[in-house]
Amino acid sequence: MNSSVYGKLAVTNLKNNRKTYIPYMLTAILTVMMFYIIDALSRNKSVGDGNLRLCLAWATVVIIVFAVIFLFYTNSFLIKRRKKEIGVYNILGMGKRHIAKMLTIETLIIAVISIVVGLVAGIIFSKLMFLALLKIIHYDVNMVFELSVRALLNTLLLFTVIFAMTLIYNLLQIRLSNPVELLRGGSQGEKEPKTKWLLTIFGVVAIGIGYYIAITTESPLTAITKFFLAVICVIIGTYALFTAGSIALLKLLRKNKNYYYKTSHFTSISGMIYRMKQNAVGLANICILSTMVLVMISTTISLYTGMNDVLETRFPTEFEARNYNATKENMDKIDRIIEEESRSAGVKVKNMTSHRQAGLSAIRTGSDFSLIETGNYAAEDLCSLIFISQDEYNRLADENVSIAEDEILVFVDTMDTYGKDTAKIGTATFKVAKELKKFPLAKKSQGRLAPTFYMVVNNEEIMQQFLNEAYADSDMQVDWKEQHINIDYIVTFDLEGSQKACMKAEETIKSRIESETTPSFCDSRELNREGFYMLYGGLLFIGIYLGVMFLMATVLIIYYKQISEGYDDKERYQIMQKVGMSKKEVRHSIRSQVLTVFFLPLITAIIHIIVAFKVITKLLAVLNLVNVSLFMACTIITVVVFAVFYAIVYSLTAREYYKIVN
Repeated sequence: MNSSVYGKLAVTNLKNNRKTYIPYMLTAILTVMMFYIIDALSRNKSVGDGNLRLCLAWATVVIIVFAVIFLFYTNSFLIKRRKKEIGVYNILGMGKRHIAKMLTIETLIIAVISIVVGLVAGIIFSKLMFLALLKIIHYDVNMVFELSVRALLNTLLLFTVIFAMTLIYNLLQIRLSNPVELLRGGSQGEKEPKTKWLLTIFGVVAIGIGYYIAITTESPLTAITKFFLAVICVIIGTYALFTAGSIALLKLLRKNKNYYYKTSHFTSISGMIYRMKQNAVGLANICILSTMVLVMISTTISLYTGMNDVLETRFPTEFEARNYNATKENMDKIDRIIEEESRSAGVKVKNMTSHRQAGLSAIRTGSDFSLIETGNYAAEDLCSLIFISQDEYNRLADENVSIAEDEILVFVDTMDTYGKDTAKIGTATFKVAKELKKFPLAKKSQGRLAPTFYMVVNNEEIMQQFLNEAYADSDMQVDWKEQHINIDYIVTFDLEGSQKACMKAEETIKSRIESETTPSFCDSRELNREGFYMLYGGLLFIGIYLGVMFLMATVLIIYYKQISEGYDDKERYQIMQKVGMSKKEVRHSIRSQVLTVFFLPLITAIIHIIVAFKVITKLLAVLNLVNVSLFMACTIITVVVFAVFYAIVYSLTAREYYKIVN
């Protein structure tokens, strides 16, 4: 056979199957474009080596995984729809070797168009995405746009490999099938599936475990690890329920005589039962992708719009200076630096507080606090202990309490209470003289990563004993150990003046304190604002970016599902019309069939979001967002907008389905 014939056949086949191949090629082009853009941004030198680059790098990995899975998924649908056509070629005398050449040329055409157009679009729109990223992160200096040759090569290599792998898969499908199987390839799986109650129960249990973890998780610290376990359980359970549970549901509807024996329900239910085995995975994919879109967009928008809340939670006061060796010399020098530099910058210091404290970490078991080195965050029952002396407390709270050496006052910064009469701290046991409802150094909050217990003791000698006991067997470096084993001096204050003057004063105060009173560390709300916008703005950019990509995948799966069912139902509805079913009844039957199953993934995704809401708020608390009402509002708006979009997609694809069956 002349080699030019294969090319003509390939082009003709693509034209004849344009309803399925054009969406596939558009998706491939968009995936190529989006991968290039995100890879180029992650390699931009001006991004630096901080959190933003890390987020972009992780997004690149996500897109690679998505591209491989999704392009394979859509390709498997396409080759299945083509099997009958290929079987006809085979019966008419075209050998499998010739069919392989034809498929190779088809894949080559699709790959070249997708990669070339995708790269051109990526280069064109990468500048726009770069400017959008700068706008989101509020950062417009020291970042320059770069055309990344490395990203171009990576994109070319990745998608060449993906298309080559899809071609190999298609050739294996053809090679391992005989002509009869090819002719029946588009309509396989028509036997009525059995109700797999065991798999249905497994799905219910898996989702139940995931829901239980999400509902019962209280600590933000444990939410970090438990959330991923819950996600895995819910994903597995969702696939199991859609695969087996949907069949069970349809059979239950069939047993309901009042519902089943209606013209619109009879044909739709019977048809869906036979095809549900192959369609269930697609519905589960739609559900999982919808859930991912809703979670990513709602959380990242909440973090970004709640930036001021985040900063105020993370930095209750404008500036904090902490010296890890609270000698009188260091304390006097810090106070003097603050006074000198604020006066020099022309700003006024307000709400200034200073105190001495000892900070430790501990593992709490009831009233027993086992002291550990500060910085060990691996334990589930971890808490922080902050000790101040009786004299410091009286000065800060403007009170005149008096406690014995074996007594303490306790305040918990979470919404819980301590509720114990004694406290064993390390090897020493103390009576709880009083549990305080308020404390001059902290407020109660629901969003703590781990609870902090503020304890007032009789004198600083007791505080030093706790420090010595905690670090007695420490294998820390000598300088780190010396830093942690001393009592700290902490100064916090706000500044009043112009933003420029305040920033200048903070930068100078920070520089002088850290260099002149070592070891010291200073933190400021304004000095960290840019870094927070860089991180949370980057998360918003990636959340929307990946959300759009997953949304694209959802739409394509829905489209292919409708097209597939349309072709499967075409002959059946034509027969029904020949025996008396009107076009109006056909339309009602189609609407019943689509509505019965089509909105099930969306409803399930919304249920997933509702159940996961509590544990997600705990995760957001780790990122310093404790404004639950803001997150709730963002989630509701995201769900409503997505549901409207989903309904529009349903309307358009249902119309396409109706055209096919008629």
